[in-house]
Amino acid sequence: MTVLQVNGASKRFGSLVAIDDVSLTIEPGELRAIIGPNGAGKTTFFNLVSGLFAPTAGSIKFDGRDVTALPPEERVRRGMARTFQITEIFPELPVADNIRVAVEIAAGYRLKPWLGAAARAVVAARVAELLDMGGLADKSDVRAGALSHGDQRAAEIMMSLALRPRLLMLDEPTAGMGDQETYDIARLIRRLHRKEGLTIMLIEHDMRVVFNLADRIMVLAEGRVLAEGAPQEIADSDKVQAAYLGKAAA
Repeated sequence: MTVLQVNGASKRFGSLVAIDDVSLTIEPGELRAIIGPNGAGKTTFFNLVSGLFAPTAGSIKFDGRDVTALPPEERVRRGMARTFQITEIFPELPVADNIRVAVEIAAGYRLKPWLGAAARAVVAARVAELLDMGGLADKSDVRAGALSHGDQRAAEIMMSLALRPRLLMLDEPTAGMGDQETYDIARLIRRLHRKEGLTIMLIEHDMRVVFNLADRIMVLAEGRVLAEGAPQEIADSDKVQAAYLGKAAA
């Protein structure tokens, strides 16, 4: 079953048309990248899919069910998870406790003042699994705010995975990173996609990341779909190069 199907989505803010008749289909296990120049509407599109904005027109289906009118928290319960451009963690807590909070919320323990031994064991096992998956096992006791930017982003992604999402949405996962951190996060995303089988949709400005990771790419320009296709098709597209990629596609 198709994971995500967006049909003719549009979003207007008064006279400003931020998204104009955008359609997108993502299949299970796919990694889809969304690129475009600043102001193209990429984050607005993410906000429509995740429920932060209601579309002015069009519909959004997730796992075959219409979620157009559902609030963000209900979409999360149905299997959407999202990160934002600004990393969102609890900086004063150790890394393991950041992930533990997410695991307990995902397991429905949010309002419980204490957990039984069996529940604590299940939570601890899941926390350890996510720490290992994110390459953070040796930093579990480090205060999250003291981590490098790349490790903070990895911790945030692992917190999102605590929800066991059907769709992971990453908004600029390598923003503000140097070459090594970018490489490490790209490698993490590749591992989650290929080894864990996650379905991922990401916005990214670094074309090295996009062309090395994506199965398919959608290019937005001025709120509309400029092109869509496999990485090589996008790299070879004259209109994409003229509008955005330029020498980055060479």
